[in-house]
Amino acid sequence: MPQIDFHDVSVSFDEKKVLDSVSMMLTEQRIGIIGANGGGKSTLVRLINGLGEPTEGSVLVDGVDVAKHGKDVRRKVGFVFSDAENQIVMPNVRDDVDFSLRRLKLSKEERTARVDAVLDRFGLTPLSDQSPHTLSGGQKQLLALAAVLVMEPTVIIADEPTTLLDLRNRDRIRREFASLEQQLIVVTHDLDFLSDFDRVLCIDNHHVAADGPPDEVIPFYTELMASRPL
Repeated sequence: MPQIDFHDVSVSFDEKKVLDSVSMMLTEQRIGIIGANGGGKSTLVRLINGLGEPTEGSVLVDGVDVAKHGKDVRRKVGFVFSDAENQIVMPNVRDDVDFSLRRLKLSKEERTARVDAVLDRFGLTPLSDQSPHTLSGGQKQLLALAAVLVMEPTVIIADEPTTLLDLRNRDRIRREFASLEQQLIVVTHDLDFLSDFDRVLCIDNHHVAADGPPDEVIPFYTELMASRPL
């Protein structure tokens, strides 16, 4: 698995700290991140592929400083957003997946083979010529995942991937994520999603408040939230 290192990382916006002195190493295959809204979860994962930069400290992916070499890191680290609609850029499903490969120096044959493979994997081949905007919520999320996987990343980050989905599509996305071979980092409020993950982090008040297996960290988080006033 890849190794992601946070070295005394802090992030501030307008002098307000969003993350404060975070240091840790991430090497497990499946890592969940939980916490109250506004605690710094999304900020944390965005640092891993250069969608944000630390105000202090450094983030390394396999020894490469993300702030200095963000373009190289983004080829290894794919990002799936909560609202898949925001990742749609092309007029049909096939072109939307192919668009992800635009910066890679691949032959036409290899591009075609990669796109064919991911469309088939997620059952999107019959929808290749459709507008992505006509897909169901679950299909859009699968398309977003396909557009990331076609790059063959070593790390996949998903920020609230099931938030906008109904139960049936949520279960489908969970199954697809469970089958991934890459290192997977998921930010979520769906605690059941993380029950069989290797490691869970609880981010609270801009710090890592708990770090360990799901059966320890999830109860810690639920008790923490129960103790807070509404």
